[in-house]
Amino acid sequence: MIILLTIWEFFQNNVLTKPQFFIGFIVFIGYALLRKPVYECLAGFIKAVVGYMILNVASGGLVGNFRPVLAGLKDRFHLSAAVIDPYFGQAAAQMSVEHVGRSFSLMMIVLLIAFTMNILLVLFRRYTKIRTLFITGHVMVQQSSTALWLVLFCFPKLQDPGVVIMLGILLGTYWAVASNLTVEPVAKLTDGGGFATGHQQMFGIFLVSKLAKKIGNPKNSLDNLKLPGFLSIFNENVVATGILMFIFFGIIISILGPELMHTIDKEFVKNQNFGFYILEKSLNFAVYLTILQLGVRMFVSELTNSFQGISEKILPGSVPAVDCAAVFGFGNPNAVTFGFLFGAFGQFLAIIGLVIFQSPILIISGFVPLFFDNATFAVFANRLGGIRAAAIIPFFSGIIQVLGGGFAAYYFTTGNFGGWHGNFDWDTLWPIIGVIMNNFQYAGVVVVVVCLLAVPQIIYRRNKDTYFLIAEDYEKYKEVEAKKQGVTADEVVIE
Repeated sequence: MIILLTIWEFFQNNVLTKPQFFIGFIVFIGYALLRKPVYECLAGFIKAVVGYMILNVASGGLVGNFRPVLAGLKDRFHLSAAVIDPYFGQAAAQMSVEHVGRSFSLMMIVLLIAFTMNILLVLFRRYTKIRTLFITGHVMVQQSSTALWLVLFCFPKLQDPGVVIMLGILLGTYWAVASNLTVEPVAKLTDGGGFATGHQQMFGIFLVSKLAKKIGNPKNSLDNLKLPGFLSIFNENVVATGILMFIFFGIIISILGPELMHTIDKEFVKNQNFGFYILEKSLNFAVYLTILQLGVRMFVSELTNSFQGISEKILPGSVPAVDCAAVFGFGNPNAVTFGFLFGAFGQFLAIIGLVIFQSPILIISGFVPLFFDNATFAVFANRLGGIRAAAIIPFFSGIIQVLGGGFAAYYFTTGNFGGWHGNFDWDTLWPIIGVIMNNFQYAGVVVVVVCLLAVPQIIYRRNKDTYFLIAEDYEKYKEVEAKKQGVTADEVVIE
């Protein structure tokens, strides 16, 4: 047992929590199972790793670029509050666990059981109807941390073995079921891209796929938007992002003032003009988005091609569930900026509401949910419901993130340590799970797991003929849909 734990610890520290290597090895194994030459396997490994590292650089740059603004808002208005962000949430969860005298190292074993649970659910897909393997390593660590505290909060007397087994089953089931919900939306967005989403807003993506078409018209999407005259410059993604971010950052940073920004942002040197500082921060946003899209194209291409080997030999009919940023390259580039801006308006409005109504806890926006959740929603919403849906859904998502995150931080007490997870699923689904567990104890856990496992069964019964086909062979899926519509495969409409 000790040897197995040592091996798992090595794997966790060097591969699982380093998603670039995790995905790289999956690509290598996938190509090897397809009997590709070793040099092609190695080339695929390198391209996948480098592609994901490029994505990490872009993600880190976006977060780092916005962090001084959040710090400035906190200092300028003397706010003492919980930050809704997975990194702050992970730190708050760890401090909460250690505060009650339990070991945070339990999270390592939880990861093992949860990942194994996800694999088993895919292996028995004939019965479970699960098609996805969650492989976004850093997200798995963040979610394991917060979920560990939820279980300890709800079951303070439960011994360590019971904690890790219960949580491993619960979390592994959530990873499998929630990522499975994104198979259809992602396949239709990417025209059979061969992957699903494994991130922090999987339940949210499913909701968007159902609501967007009812809110707007896909014919009035950003893709079809043709602006007249000088406004045509906004048709160019880099230009539109730069200008919109200049307005957004310009207003906020101007309120904060140059003196405060000098003290909290080391990149703002004393001899730099304040206006050019704002311009640089704004254009950095466009730079990192461009870099992000480059990284996405590299690693997604290798992963989807190589995963056929794993799907054929080890986990038949499965698809990998990866970072939500992987969908950014398949939608209108301006949808990403659109989602961020309207999500920010929603969050700021909700925060003002908390202040006005004297909430017992105050929330500070975290960049990860503010950007990644709402940008992802806008990409899907724009395809299904056009500009109207791409604006309305992120706006209300921002409100939900603040209100749901505020409730969770207060109810589960992580607000005492400065944070909550903050992403959409953790502001909606997981607070409900936590409340059920806290009030109904072990029966509540059973109910939650059973309800989660029932979801793919319900979806399968509604689409038996295409449920597995959409993940295994998208071209055949389109042929089936074309026959239903009485048109050719080239004329078929996929909604």
